[in-house]
Amino acid sequence: MGIKRIIDDNQAKFTGDGKYQRLVVIYQAFAGFLYNPRLLTSGLTHVRDSLDLKRIMILVVLAVLPALFMGLYNTGLQANQAMAEVGLHSVDSWRGNFIAVFAGYDADSVWHNLIHGLAYFLPIYLVTLVVGGFWEVLFAVIRKREINEGFLVTSLLFVLTLPATIPLWQVALGISFGVVIAKEVFGGTGRNFVNPALAGRAFLYFAYPAQISGDAVWTAVDGYTGATPLALVFTGSGGDAVTAASPAWGDAVNAASPLGQQAVFGVEAIEGAGISWLDAFLGFLPGAMGETSTLAILLGAAVLLVTRIASWRIMTGVFLGMMALTSLFNFIGSDSNPMYAMPWYWHLVLGGFAFGAVFMATDPVSAAMTNTGKWIYGVLIGLMIILIRVINPAYPEGTMLAILFANLFAPLIDYFVVRANIKRRLQRDVS
Repeated sequence: MGIKRIIDDNQAKFTGDGKYQRLVVIYQAFAGFLYNPRLLTSGLTHVRDSLDLKRIMILVVLAVLPALFMGLYNTGLQANQAMAEVGLHSVDSWRGNFIAVFAGYDADSVWHNLIHGLAYFLPIYLVTLVVGGFWEVLFAVIRKREINEGFLVTSLLFVLTLPATIPLWQVALGISFGVVIAKEVFGGTGRNFVNPALAGRAFLYFAYPAQISGDAVWTAVDGYTGATPLALVFTGSGGDAVTAASPAWGDAVNAASPLGQQAVFGVEAIEGAGISWLDAFLGFLPGAMGETSTLAILLGAAVLLVTRIASWRIMTGVFLGMMALTSLFNFIGSDSNPMYAMPWYWHLVLGGFAFGAVFMATDPVSAAMTNTGKWIYGVLIGLMIILIRVINPAYPEGTMLAILFANLFAPLIDYFVVRANIKRRLQRDVS
């Protein structure tokens, strides 16, 4: 009651001709985040729903939490295992002090892994909130509109698509591009035609590929390099699959490779590197902070589907498109491209496929709106992911670009679906 009374007592300062009326959007955002607004829809002429933007965003955040916590754990696990391999016992800089206060470097300890992962996640997320929040507030003040809660989801999804080792200044640039260029210049929340989090991620990929791709960014240990499973399919598992930048570490890391100097490609390279399908499904492999655990992502998908926030048609369409084209490539086969032979159940658990299908493709603003359009939109994403992964060996992921590509075509898909419905009804009326 104390906070509510303070908010009510200071309302006059931020409204009308109040002293701080230019900051009314900040006041409304703070008050609306904690309490329901005073002005609510009422009367028999209105259709009311218990869901509003704030509740939707809170539910999406709750759905992301399993992937977040698994990402923290896996980031710390990969770092602690790598440190044990190369004989490191502590981390220099402020992260080392932070970890020393709350935990240690035991890879067998869940708590130690969580704290180690948090030491990398927390600064990235704070920079995203501060910089992205600044742009949200600035545009809200200029336009004299309320600050929407949608940025809470955008910021979290953006961070979970990044490697733990990304420089913080690049994080600031990426979220600035996503918020300003992909959303605010088009009118803000509800008017963006592409997913802002993915747009920021794409900007970083093309502007600074060395810090967001390759083998040196996925394990949070300076100088340590390890290929992701998708990269192993092309580069092979063996002497060059897992190396270290420091010559002093080379023998230790190469000795840890199950295949020594023998090069094996395709799914065999993944399994030869000691990664089973179950490990990939649970999320115990190098990758972005929130994309590795398919199990955690599916738990989030269940929340979104039960609450009807995300479209089951889009999720199913993505899966069917991926499965169909994968089966076709499996049937065709290739003597030179090992990706042709990768089965659909491996595509499901590798890279950002599951995360993109559940949290990115289902963005209600940038996705198709019609029911038929959602099927087409989802299938298009699934097809594009596999097309990029298999045909383009220089970019073995594909999820991010496939969703952005489908975002561009979503309005066109809905247009043709609506026109087809109109044409069908006119024919039915004439007959």
